[in-house]
Amino acid sequence: MPETLFDYPACLSACARGDQRALRQLYEQDSSRLLGVALRIVRDKALAEDIVHDAFIRIWRGAGSFDPVRGSARGWVFSVTRHLALNHVRNQHREVALGEEHEQLAADTVTFEFPARSGQMHTCLEQLDPARRTCILHAYVDGYSHSEIAQKLGTPLGTVKAWIKRSLTALRECMA
Repeated sequence: MPETLFDYPACLSACARGDQRALRQLYEQDSSRLLGVALRIVRDKALAEDIVHDAFIRIWRGAGSFDPVRGSARGWVFSVTRHLALNHVRNQHREVALGEEHEQLAADTVTFEFPARSGQMHTCLEQLDPARRTCILHAYVDGYSHSEIAQKLGTPLGTVKAWIKRSLTALRECMA
């Protein structure tokens, strides 16, 4: 089912009413993407699979708490998964070791490139200032905390927080 046709709010409402088919449809729609989100954060496939499983349990149990005023239904689903993965990393007090090749690449990378220039999200991201775009991608793709981003970029924490907040507002406006 194409993303543009999938009705996330209706799906979450159905889950809140106990409709297991709705949960199955949501799983079929986004489980692979959610696995990608979790995998980027925890860097362990088996652990990422467990996190996605736990996320769907949490989505099932908490679907009734989704508030469309606070954001999109799809965003809520992804944030449940992202927060579970980040919480796991934080609770384990561990750092994920990268190989030398990846560490050098991360050290040399100042901005992100977008080889695939299709899609509205890429267009909206490209409209952001490169430093702000980097903050957003580090936060929501790499799973870095605000303080980790500040340290990585050598930028004050308050500045990073402000950039992320303003950039999210700009992205919401661009995507609307």
